Formats: sequence, C-alpha cells, structure tokens
Amino acid sequence: MWKGVQAAPADAIFGLTEAFKNDPNTRKVNLGVGVYQDDDGNTPILKCVKEAERLLLDNERTKSYLPISGDPIYAACVQQLLFGADAEVIASKRAVTAHAPGGTGALRVGAQLLYKFRPQAKVWVSSPTWANHVGIFADTGFELRDYAYYDGETHGLDSEAMFRCLEAIPSGDIVILHACCHNPSGVDPQEEQWQRLVDIARKKQWLPFLDFAYQGFGEGVEKDRQAVEMMAAAGVDFIVASSFSKNFGLYNERTGAITIVSPTAAEAGVAMSHLKKTVRGLYSNPPAHGGLTVATILNNQELRNVWMGELDDMSSRIVAMRNALVDGLAARRVAGDFSYIKQQRGMFSFSGLDDGTVSWLRDNKGIYVVGGGRINLAGLTTKNIDYVCDSISEALAGK
Repeated sequence: MWKGVQAAPADAIFGLTEAFKNDPNTRKVNLGVGVYQDDDGNTPILKCVKEAERLLLDNERTKSYLPISGDPIYAACVQQLLFGADAEVIASKRAVTAHAPGGTGALRVGAQLLYKFRPQAKVWVSSPTWANHVGIFADTGFELRDYAYYDGETHGLDSEAMFRCLEAIPSGDIVILHACCHNPSGVDPQEEQWQRLVDIARKKQWLPFLDFAYQGFGEGVEKDRQAVEMMAAAGVDFIVASSFSKNFGLYNERTGAITIVSPTAAEAGVAMSHLKKTVRGLYSNPPAHGGLTVATILNNQELRNVWMGELDDMSSRIVAMRNALVDGLAARRVAGDFSYIKQQRGMFSFSGLDDGTVSWLRDNKGIYVVGGGRINLAGLTTKNIDYVCDSISEALAGK
C-alpha cells in the first residue's frame, strides 16, 4: 500500500523535541515545545492533582463508559471557569459543553460539526497562528484564509489592519481567535480592542471560534476570560475550545472541552444534539480520568485554593523568566531593544530572532527554538538563563 508514497514531514515542534533528545550537548536547552517546566526543568504533577487522584482512586466504583458528552459535573465546572459561576449564559442554559480529548480534540470536534452545516464556509486564522490550527481545519475539509494580526516592526498587535480584515469577512465564515496568551506571538488585544472585535462579529455575523488553552497564564483566571465574557454578553453564536493541559498540568491525560453558546436555550439544545452525534462518530465518548480530576479539584474548595496558588506560581515563574531574558540581553548590550518581550503574555514569545540565528543556536549551542523565533519561556530556568543570553549575544554579534 505504501510503495511510492512519500513520507509525511515531521511535525515542526515535536520533531524539534526529537532532535533535542538526540543532541549530545550537555548544556542543551529546549525552548520549543509548549510544555510548562519548573526551575529544575521538570514538568511537575500539581499537588492538587495528586490529591484529587488519590480521592478518585479511593472512591472509584466503576470503569463504565461516560456519557457521550462526558460527566455533567465536569461540564458545569468548565462553564463556571469560562463564564463565572453566576453568569447569565449559564443560568439561561444558552451554553452546552462536551468533554473532549484535549484542546486539540475540542477543535477537531468543532471543525467536524461545523463542516457538516457550513462546508462552503472559509476558516480564518490569525497571521501567525498555532500551526496545528491549519492542520485541523484543512484536514476537516475547510478552505483557510488568514487575517492580519502581528506587526513584526512594532512587535505588537497590528490592530487597525486586523479590524479591516475582520470587517471584510463574509457572514457565515468562521474566525479562529486566541482567547488569551496568543500562540505563537504572546500578543493579545486590549479590553477595548476585544470589545471592538466583538462588535464586528455581531455586525458581520461571522462565527467566532475561541481557542482557550492558557486560562490563568496571562493575567489570572478571571481576567483571561474577558473575551469569552464579552462574546456571551453580545448574544452571538460562538464556540470555545478549552484545555486543561497547561493550567492543570494534565498534558498526557488529554483533558479539554468544547462549549457552544447560542442566543437561546432552545438553539443550544439543538446544537448539543448534533455535538453528541459528532462525538459518537469520532470517539464515542471521552476518557474519564482527566475530567474527573479537574471536577474533583474545582468542587473541593480546599483543593481549588491549592490549584489557584500553584497556577499563580507557574504564571509568576514565566513572567520572571521573561524579565530575566530581557534584562540579561540588555546587560550584555545585545544590539536591539528586546523590551517588547516583557509586554507579551503567556508561555510564548516572538523573540525577534530570525531563522538564521535560530539555526545557529541549535547547531552551535544546542538551544532549540521554533522556526520564526517563537520561544517557550517556561523552558528558561535560573540555571540556563545566563547560557541562553550569552549564546544569543554571541549569535547576534556575529551578524
């Protein structure tokens, strides 16, 4: 069957990780894959997760299937994180949620559902965006377009160009938005810019599809959901794909959710019926452990408090590494101003390093950065920050 078939290229990010693992350099640093690491370079299991898992193990009575849409308690917890416990959209039952296998699974389920009803729609992604957005929606069958987002000259949001693009998107098309901590740039719209974006979506009647993978890694759990809250208040149809890989450290449990919000409860009920049908055809019902772990933590005030503290520790460490990188480069009198990195949010940054520098760092220093210069700041530690700054300084001095 496979004779004459050309091998598919390796995934750009996971392929980089494989190269990193095989590199014999004892000082090597992985700034590529989007996984949180502590200051010892480990991806820890959160204390709240360990305790929740102990409770689950002690109280578990069955391994029977979950419902197609997953555990309803988990769905309720997801909605409270997305909108706030007292949100109108929850009380009015305008939102429906299904447990999905990770944020990627949530995006894929949403894509499959939308393709059934809007196969002629175009899917619009930010320029740049997470590479897998393109793969997920293109593999579903959609034609993709991009809209202006990042300004390479200012290292910030190209807001007016973005608004012009969004104004021109036809009714019925689908627009992928990063709810916070934009991947790969780390650049987010401000509150007033989000409000203008929501107003455009309502006026033009295209469908917002929010990828919400980093809640709590920007400015906190509540502040990071401002785009979702604004969409809900506007009364428009929209979809949210959320993930608990980063903020709960549940990477290999593949724990996420897809939430569909409609103007009325009746429409939301119709959406849920087709969402279940889509899930049934893809994987029948979700894995239990990750979702039950999240629900256990969020429904136990003591564990929830521990989680909030651990989440704050993770986000604070990333901010500290942002500052250390900028200050370290400035102290070495590296050409150029890298202070914009301090203004970005979340795990990622468009560092401003070109592909030639990225290749030099990998080949000569064992420092692995994604093409285009995106770095994962959680890969920096107090032990390797000087080595990274020295290496960047050396690379740029040679230009």
